[in-house]
Amino acid sequence: MLKNILHIALVFCFVQVSFSQEDGVVALNLPVRNSLKFNQYVVNPTFSFVRQQNKYISFSNKREWMQFDDAPQTYLFSYSGRFKENSGMGVGFFQQNYGVLTTFGGVLNYAYNAVLNRDSNLTFGMNLAFYQSGLNTGRLIGDVSDASLDNTPTNSIITVNPGINYGTGFFDFGVSLNNIVSYNLKTSKMLEDNPEQSIQGHIMYTGYVDSRGFFDESKFSSLVRSEFKNDITVISGIVMLTVPKGIWAQAGYNTLYGFSAGVGFNISSQIALEYNYEKSIDAFSNFGSSHDITLAYKFKNKYRYDYSGDDDEEAFIIPKKKTNRAVAKRKVTNTGNVDRQAIAEAKIRARAEAEEKAKAKAADRAKLVEAVKAEREALVQEKVQVASVPETEAAIEIEEDNQAKLEEAARLKAEEEEARLKAEEANRVRLAEEAKAKLEEEAQQLAAAKAAEEAQAKLAEAARLKAEEEARLKAEEANRLRLAEEAKAKLEEEAQQLAAAKAAEEAQAKLAESERVKTEEVSNSVVPEPIDAASRAMSDLAKSTEDSRIIQQELIERLTESVAIKEQDLKDLKEENDLSEQGIFSAPKAFKSVTAENAALESLKEEIDNVLESQGTQIAELEKLYNARIKELPNKNDEINAYYLKTIEELKADQSEVIRIKQNLVSELESIKIATDFERKRRIKRAAYDNEQDRYVKDRAALKQIQEFTPQSSEPLSVEDFDFGEEQNKNIQILKDVKNVENGYYLVLAVHSDVAKRDEFLTKAVSLGQTNIDFFYDVNTSKYFIYYNKFNDVEAARQAMESKESAPYNDRMSMVKIEN
Repeated sequence: MLKNILHIALVFCFVQVSFSQEDGVVALNLPVRNSLKFNQYVVNPTFSFVRQQNKYISFSNKREWMQFDDAPQTYLFSYSGRFKENSGMGVGFFQQNYGVLTTFGGVLNYAYNAVLNRDSNLTFGMNLAFYQSGLNTGRLIGDVSDASLDNTPTNSIITVNPGINYGTGFFDFGVSLNNIVSYNLKTSKMLEDNPEQSIQGHIMYTGYVDSRGFFDESKFSSLVRSEFKNDITVISGIVMLTVPKGIWAQAGYNTLYGFSAGVGFNISSQIALEYNYEKSIDAFSNFGSSHDITLAYKFKNKYRYDYSGDDDEEAFIIPKKKTNRAVAKRKVTNTGNVDRQAIAEAKIRARAEAEEKAKAKAADRAKLVEAVKAEREALVQEKVQVASVPETEAAIEIEEDNQAKLEEAARLKAEEEEARLKAEEANRVRLAEEAKAKLEEEAQQLAAAKAAEEAQAKLAEAARLKAEEEARLKAEEANRLRLAEEAKAKLEEEAQQLAAAKAAEEAQAKLAESERVKTEEVSNSVVPEPIDAASRAMSDLAKSTEDSRIIQQELIERLTESVAIKEQDLKDLKEENDLSEQGIFSAPKAFKSVTAENAALESLKEEIDNVLESQGTQIAELEKLYNARIKELPNKNDEINAYYLKTIEELKADQSEVIRIKQNLVSELESIKIATDFERKRRIKRAAYDNEQDRYVKDRAALKQIQEFTPQSSEPLSVEDFDFGEEQNKNIQILKDVKNVENGYYLVLAVHSDVAKRDEFLTKAVSLGQTNIDFFYDVNTSKYFIYYNKFNDVEAARQAMESKESAPYNDRMSMVKIEN
């Protein structure tokens, strides 16, 4: 009964995951096919990077073919996404239950992107999976043991899935090799006839909807895949629409598994939930539907990466609280004094004009008073003339009374007008005094502000001078310590070289003394007369070895002289470098032909080796003759045997001493060679440093000349009028060890290797009013980088780059980071 249950489970699993081996071995097939949102690195290893902006932790559960009991279930826990500008990673743990069979394991993913140009990327990825598959005895039902079940082992499998993706502005094309390597650690064999081994190709499109209302800036994604397996080809496609409000929907079709549809939404700005439904067709139509649900957590990202959508999804259920945006403070410039002075002068001119108008108005009023007085006098004169006509006494009284009334009215009107003019004059004087007092107060404030700015500038200058002095003292102290260390190292090295030379000289002297003593002994000793063929042969061979010994001695002396010359050259070169670093000029000695010197030394060492080899052969031959004669004439007191035994021992001792001296000299030569290479590099580096400083001084002078003497352009310039030089990558370029430049993020306008083209670009930019333009030189690439904006953090640099003005010289702006 149990065996039948297992067989049914095995058939069931073959339909779902294509059993590849006997004994419970299951081919790896994670059913992540109905979502374009999560766990995409399982579909293709490059998808942990491609079109990704964030990192996710997700937990997914898929239940397939719900019509059956113990239907397949898959649990997948993942942490994956974009980790750096050019890399993505993922790690996942999974468990799959197929009736009485269980698979448990993990997946490691890594993807690396290579930027080809502004809109082209080539991404490489790899999935490495390890899992165990076998029988889950806890799910067996029955009380009868089955030997076939007892023999079902647990297998450990390692699989490798590589992939590649080429991406453009909107499209991605890629290939992956699924289960290309499947190795069973239990049997130490590759899985044969693996039905899940396939070649998969895909085409993906990612775009955005340009409309109004709810669907504005919605993201549209589509993926078409084709899997070529051993006995079947599976084609699938899926599309997804993501609305910025925090909700998305997707639908797909798979020629093997059927139709699928799903929805998802953001519970909060970081927590999301997704559900997908799959309906089987054709041969699987009776198996029922499948369901999978995913709960994910999105990590906040501090950076905006390239090669991905600038998606800004809201929370669909729990909206994020909005905060008031900070208003950027106006940047304070060194033109503040000039602006305040101009404003104060304008106010003074306006008040002077107001005073002039008040004076003109007062003059008009004075003229009006004079006119009233004249009119009154004319009226009086007229009345006098009328009074000359004879009238009655009553008429005269009436006329006089009327005249008095008119005079009183005119007097009152004149007094009223005069009082009004005095009040206006007093008010004008008061306003003028207030204006004057206000002007004096503003002048005092202006003077105080100017004094404060001057004091601040003096403090800043004092701080700068103090910092420069401290830096100079630190540099001098560091240089002093360096020179002391170098002097100490030099003394130690010279002591070592002197000791080595002294040892070589002593060895040479000992050898010479030994040779002298031996020569004297030979000259003083009496060579026994040969009396037989063996003694005659030994006599001839002894003379030959003596000749070789003399040649050997001469070669050793020549090698000793060569070592002494090399050592003197090293001392001269080191002295020249030390004096140069101390600022003392010393005429440099020309480099000798190293190749010729080395060839001569190698030839000399080869001659010594040849003589030593020949000498050794002769000694061996002499020893052979001696041994042969001692066998024939074993008399130890034989004069000839004793003489040649002593000769052989002396020759061997000489041979060993020459070999030791030669080894010491060769070792000393090697030490001198290493030290000479170091000193030559010091000399070359010093010359390069001097050249670089000269170039920097000339560059600064050229920039100052352009900034001060370039006139404003009388004609407008376009982008075509500017030569931007080498095309820059849209990603951030990192430069290291750039001299005379601070660390930070620079918005680069153009890159030139030619000085004339560099100056032409600078001149045109200055002629359009960009007087803050500057540049630096990278010795590693031999290029000039032109810029006018520098920032300490990448976010500020990005914002400045996005809000740049539409000047023609800003058309090809890119970002460069200096790391010294």
